[in-house]
Amino acid sequence: MFANMTSGLDFHSKALVVRAERQRVIASNIANADTPGYVARDVDFKAAMSNATGGGLTAGTSNHQNGGSSGTTHARHIPLSGGAIGTVGGTSTLAYAAQSQPSLDGNSVDLDRERANFVDNSVRYEATLRFINGQSKTILSAIQGQ
Repeated sequence: MFANMTSGLDFHSKALVVRAERQRVIASNIANADTPGYVARDVDFKAAMSNATGGGLTAGTSNHQNGGSSGTTHARHIPLSGGAIGTVGGTSTLAYAAQSQPSLDGNSVDLDRERANFVDNSVRYEATLRFINGQSKTILSAIQGQ
């Protein structure tokens, strides 16, 4: 019975972790807007939530675009440990963002798109927090008998 009441909290807590990771990636893109050769990244929210909730990735939905299976882009690179960039639930969900405005220096960050993604993700993060808060208040009032 209690597991049924807390399953919603579990789902929203995993969504909160994915939203926080996406916010970090978007902030990194904005910070590197002037870095020559920087390639914008983004978190595939659907794949990340599927991984986080135990659904796994289905064929054709993997966005792991680097060459090595250890999370590196070259065989001689040193892999990152533990909470590697773009991993949610142990599987990489970090993908390259589609380039909309080619630039001479090879940077693929579109500041307008990144700012819009940042605000959208912030609003969704706040909404997830409100869902968690509301569900925990409901459970608490049920426990207290109010």
